Amino acid sequence: MTERESGRTIAPRRLLFVVAILSGSFLLFLVQPMIARMALPMLGGAPNVWNSAMLVFQALLLGGYAYAHFVGRFTIARQAAIHLALLALAALTLPLRLAALAPPAPGEEALWVPLLLLLSVGPVFFVVSAQAPLLQRWYSADPAAGAPWALYAASNFGSFAGLIAYPLLAEPLLALRTQALWWSAGYAALAALVAAAAWSRRGADTISRARLSPAAPIPARRIALWLVLAAVPSGLMLSTTTHLTTDLFAMPLLWVIPLGLYLLSFVPAFADRRGAANLIARFAPVVLLLCGGLAMVSRSTGSLALVFASLALLFVIAVALHARLYALRPEPARLTLFYLVMSAGGVAGGILCALIAPLVFDWAWEHPLLVIAAALLIDQRPLIAWERLPGLSPELAWAGRITLLAAAAILAVLQRNAWQDFDFSHSQWLAGSIAIAVCGVLLIGHRVLFLMVFALMLLAQGALDTIETSREGLRTRSYFGIYTVRDYPDTHERTLAHGTTLHGLQWTDPARRCTATTYYGAGSGLGIAFAGAPALYGPGARIGLVGLGTGTATSYYRAGESWRVFEIDPAVVGLSRNGTFTYLGACAPGAQVVIGDARLALAKSAPGSLDLLAIDAFSSDAIPLHLITDEAFGVYERVLAPRGVLLVHISNRYIALEPVLARIAAQRGLASAIRVDNPPRHTDNTASSWVALARDRAQLAALMGSAKQYPWRKLPAPAPTLWTDDHASILPYIRWRNMLGK
Repeated sequence: MTERESGRTIAPRRLLFVVAILSGSFLLFLVQPMIARMALPMLGGAPNVWNSAMLVFQALLLGGYAYAHFVGRFTIARQAAIHLALLALAALTLPLRLAALAPPAPGEEALWVPLLLLLSVGPVFFVVSAQAPLLQRWYSADPAAGAPWALYAASNFGSFAGLIAYPLLAEPLLALRTQALWWSAGYAALAALVAAAAWSRRGADTISRARLSPAAPIPARRIALWLVLAAVPSGLMLSTTTHLTTDLFAMPLLWVIPLGLYLLSFVPAFADRRGAANLIARFAPVVLLLCGGLAMVSRSTGSLALVFASLALLFVIAVALHARLYALRPEPARLTLFYLVMSAGGVAGGILCALIAPLVFDWAWEHPLLVIAAALLIDQRPLIAWERLPGLSPELAWAGRITLLAAAAILAVLQRNAWQDFDFSHSQWLAGSIAIAVCGVLLIGHRVLFLMVFALMLLAQGALDTIETSREGLRTRSYFGIYTVRDYPDTHERTLAHGTTLHGLQWTDPARRCTATTYYGAGSGLGIAFAGAPALYGPGARIGLVGLGTGTATSYYRAGESWRVFEIDPAVVGLSRNGTFTYLGACAPGAQVVIGDARLALAKSAPGSLDLLAIDAFSSDAIPLHLITDEAFGVYERVLAPRGVLLVHISNRYIALEPVLARIAAQRGLASAIRVDNPPRHTDNTASSWVALARDRAQLAALMGSAKQYPWRKLPAPAPTLWTDDHASILPYIRWRNMLGK
């Protein structure tokens, strides 16, 4: 029976479906950073925490798509009844809150983080994630509605809007409890939109059975290609985040950008108008050559040019591969299967980056591997038709191609030499990169030769350094980061770097192995306080240190003192216990090491059990937000003796934390001062900023006067708002000039 024969006219209601789908996606990607922010006091700020969270959300999305695919066998009326019932059941978990889950044991974070998020947000995320494929299927039930694929572009635009809205609007303006209430209101509005969409298709059951009946089976090879084309961009989004924050530019909020670009890539890729997607896909091999060659850079540069290159690569590859997915899409009858396979591919990419890579690789090797996979998958159409060049025989054409390959190899050798004195603005180095890329561009369309040039580009731009560092066993990777140990025989130094930040230095000369270096020298705030501990508290001073690093701070240990060192990463402790760094064993043999989150461990410590407590737990330039909120300082005050002093290391390239700590000090009635140390360049000490806080003003004054050659100063004016577990935003305190390289 046709629509006219049924006597019913069903309006397409395109705007209604667009608003409903966009709203659901907006809520999905608003809740992701919101629930992660709620969990921050329990999780800390390691980059892989976000990767784990993304894996949970991808798995829930897969579950939602599987559910949408399963209920697709029923009539639209029954689908709507089931889905609205599930929306109502999931609403019982609102407003959102964290599940009551015991803290993880050390080393179990990779499993505990997903479980916490799954229990906390699983029901609502699962049911909301299913509404996009369901509503697209309902939309297709009307013959006048047209193809549903553009609605997927709207869905991803809504996802992007939700993602950006959180750090720019929700987090700065609203407390977490208020965020949860507003999200609940949005959830109720979404349920109403879904009900309205179902009502608009109330007479479409017989039509949907005729229009959406499955056609011939889809070959397994095509389904496998869907899976791979979805997995590579998903994994590349996560690997780009890890690569940037680990090796290139650990600026705040950087994790938002790769995910946002990944979501935006679906907009042109699934749009009805194909011009933008076709243009981007056409030039994707060119971008791959120019930007993908940087995929194995493992040397910190702080260059925004490299950041932009990495982000451009991600966006272009994602658009190119998603456009290829669109070209391979099935008929609307297979819509939910198509999205189910795409979601499974997204989970596969997440599993590689969040679970497998930290266990298998010592560096972010998943990133160049995914870039190479993209090079194998993107469509290549020659930019130059060699065969059409006048007077050029096939033999001469091949001779020309081989000549280009040889030229690229020679240029790569020269480029490798230039890399030893790396400077992105260096004209010779930049010209060499462009020359190699030109050779590759002329070979687009001949995939094997193109891939060979791309491999040469990788080798010329840092790959050999990266490979050599791994071959020599200088790296250690854990759930919390990637650590690189380097020896400098000429200066008798050994350093530890975490991402882009130096985390400590030790002399390999036995005579100086207990010398304080870097951020902990005699002129640093920590050095002044720890060296003065006997005068302030006597020979039995009780000292706590949050963040081990190389163990440099333990060089101030004296027999008779009681030391407790809190370190969240067992891999860092292993570097001190296996002899790589000997501060802990040689200089502070009596120190107790507590593995786990410092805030949780300190909360369990006896009140008044420490005289000095130093907080030094930055991960690269990432902010350990849960360690510098008002509630965290309540934990520190509790564990400190009445005359105790708290020291907080706030050295940071991109965020000004002085006003934040000034506000906390004012709120709690604490005396405060800051010691900014700028040692001479020729020393082994590093510039640092330490803030000292104390309830006893006389004790703080005694600390400040204990080394008069190292003056302290007052903190600046307090921030207008207090950072709490419920409400904190770094946006007002970002040093934008530093982020822009000025």
